[in-house]
Amino acid sequence: MEGAADARAARLRGVSALIRLPLRAARAALRVAGRGVYALFASLPFFHFIKNTRATQAPITFELWFWQKVLGFNRKAYWPVHFTSKVVQPENILIGVNANPGIEPGCYIQGIGRIEIGDNTQVASNVGIISANHDLYDNDRHIHAKVAIGSDCWIGMNAVILPGVQLGAFTIVAAGAVVTKSFETGYCVIGGNPAKKLKDLDPDRCKAGGAQGYVGYIRAEDFPAYRKRRLWF
Repeated sequence: MEGAADARAARLRGVSALIRLPLRAARAALRVAGRGVYALFASLPFFHFIKNTRATQAPITFELWFWQKVLGFNRKAYWPVHFTSKVVQPENILIGVNANPGIEPGCYIQGIGRIEIGDNTQVASNVGIISANHDLYDNDRHIHAKVAIGSDCWIGMNAVILPGVQLGAFTIVAAGAVVTKSFETGYCVIGGNPAKKLKDLDPDRCKAGGAQGYVGYIRAEDFPAYRKRRLWF
C-alpha cells in the first residue's frame, strides 16, 4: 500500500511539474511583453516626462500617470500624485521644478488657502500640508493662511505643516513633526510637536538641486504659460 501511495505521489509531482513549466514560461513571456509595452509607451512623444525625469529625485512612471490621469485619482493635479494621496484644490498650489508633493503614498495636500513649494523640495509618505483650518468657534468656517515651503527642503514621513507656516530654503523637517510656526531663515533641522529648531545647517555645505527639468508633467519652460491659464494666482 505504501509503495502504491508513493507511486501515486510521484505521478502527481510529475504532472504538477509539467503544469508549472508552461505557467513559468507564460509568466516570463508576460514580463518580457510588459517591459516591451512599457518601453513603447515611454518612447511616445506624449510620454516625454517618463524618459526625461528618470534620473531625477521624483521620477514619473507610467503606473503613476495611469492611476492618476486614466483612472482619475487626483486627475486635476498637474504633477504626479500617488493614488493613495489626496490633493485638494491643485489650482491653488504652486510647485517648483522636481517637487511633487504627494508622489509618495498617504499624503494630504490641501490648497484651500494656497500652497507654494520651491524647487527640488521632497515630501515623504503620509505628510500633511494644510493651508486652511476650521475656526475654533465656528466649525463651518475655514480660516485660510498660505503655506510657503522654500527650495531644497525635505519634509520627513508623517510630518504635518499647518496653515500660515513659512519654511526657508534647506529646512529639514524631521519625521512626525507638527510644524505650527515659521522658520523663514531656513538652513536648519526642525522636529517635535510643536516643532522647534534642532540643528543649524552650514549654508556653504548645502548643495542646491538643478533648476532645469519639469514642473510636474510640464516642461519647466512651458510652465509659465500653463500657470497663467490654469492656476488661480
